[in-house]
Amino acid sequence: MGNQALVIGGTGPTGPPLALGLASRGYDVTLLHSGNHEVPEVAEFRHLHGDVFSEEGLREAIGDSSFDVVVASYGRLRSIADVLLGRVGHLLSIGGAPVYRGFFDPAVHVPPGLPVPTREDAELANEADDGKSYRIGRTEQMLFEAHPNATHFRYPYVYGPRQLAPREWCVVRRILDGRPHIVLPDDGLSLIPFGYVDNLAHAILLAVDQPDAAMGEIFNCGDDEKLTIRQVVEIITDELDHTWDLVSMPADLALPARPLMMNYRTTHRVVDTAKLRDLLGYRDVVPARQAVRLATQWLVANPPELGGYEEGALQDPFDYEAEDRLVAWWKKATANPPDLGYDELPGYGKSYAGPGTRNVRATTRI
Repeated sequence: MGNQALVIGGTGPTGPPLALGLASRGYDVTLLHSGNHEVPEVAEFRHLHGDVFSEEGLREAIGDSSFDVVVASYGRLRSIADVLLGRVGHLLSIGGAPVYRGFFDPAVHVPPGLPVPTREDAELANEADDGKSYRIGRTEQMLFEAHPNATHFRYPYVYGPRQLAPREWCVVRRILDGRPHIVLPDDGLSLIPFGYVDNLAHAILLAVDQPDAAMGEIFNCGDDEKLTIRQVVEIITDELDHTWDLVSMPADLALPARPLMMNYRTTHRVVDTAKLRDLLGYRDVVPARQAVRLATQWLVANPPELGGYEEGALQDPFDYEAEDRLVAWWKKATANPPDLGYDELPGYGKSYAGPGTRNVRATTRI
């Protein structure tokens, strides 16, 4: 019998590339999941079905089995850690970037905004600020108390095939519906942490390949290139060969853009992945700009049900009449800006020499 690997989850966004990657490394792969979703990419592997959110369900599903590697990508991590005591060589677990103080509420920092970039040793959420984020951090602590040699990954938002809250759909559906415009908050300049499914799976597999470097460590994950909201929209627009107006307005007015903002503020949220690159040699296997195109192609070929779970998770009502009223009002309000009466327009500073540079008569000393 070869080395045994268990993937808890396995049928979600990163599950198939993880399972296939483990198999290519010679592991006998078993997937443990609820059984509610099956995907053809992992049909060849052994499947265990059970309640991965309860300790009793986990024990019943796993029995007395032991594993060389376990990737816990789903379920209740505290229960998983308890059930696997003494039964796993290398436990790799997945949590999330919301563990950081201010990830959900940037206003806990003064001035508001998550530190950019946010490293693994940044301040974690406390219970008074955010109970959910605090519990994520407490779970990490309990994991390492039980498994000091575990490796833990703080996932960003995930995008790509099988994502149940696909942010790209907010753009793709509007293009497929022939919309003439899309609203961007603060010109869509916010940076939000995202990772393409194949890139995130690659990060975990690097830790499988290099256990000595990975054990006992916590790693931020995410694409190497951090794209703004606007860049994502422009890439999707180009991929689908659409023409429309990208209408920028202040975030507090840009209500239709809330599902793209994924927060009530447009301050940046950038997790630093330098540790992953330095210790494990991570590099994107799919560059972010290409990954957005692939995610777009997937959604066109596999569109979510209109009004279904994915749109409910995104909380995007796709209320085009409301959007049209907002855009019409905004364009009218900004159509005739006042003459400010400048004798000389402000410049960008003498160190700037790009487009729009103010012509200034040069003076030469001889």
